[in-house]
Amino acid sequence: MKYRALDEKGDYTLGKRKFLTGVEAVQQAILTRMKLLRSEWWEDTEDGLPLFERILGSYGGDEVRQAVDLIISERILGTEDVAEIKHFESTFSNREYKATCTINTIYGETVLAIGDNFRKVEVMF
Repeated sequence: MKYRALDEKGDYTLGKRKFLTGVEAVQQAILTRMKLLRSEWWEDTEDGLPLFERILGSYGGDEVRQAVDLIISERILGTEDVAEIKHFESTFSNREYKATCTINTIYGETVLAIGDNFRKVEVMF
């Protein structure tokens, strides 16, 4: 996989010919898929994370957490070159969702961390 790198503001590095490969490319692909909101992309308004439609503002306990876990897992597994989710752990209390998961890619392992109700989404080694 080859992926155009993002700068520190999250914009594509156009004209700089900076590309990511291997696990770094998959990390960025996961990150951009997690940050794309449903209806945000004009070419496919059904694509994207249904953050406002199905996640934020949800009440409930374990059943809501499991539903959100499934939505996130599907987004991750739909990313090119992701082999499996090795470990997934999440909490949902006081309407605050946090998750950490270990992801196997065809290039190696990476970790996704979601905190502060999706305001903080990070992918790291």
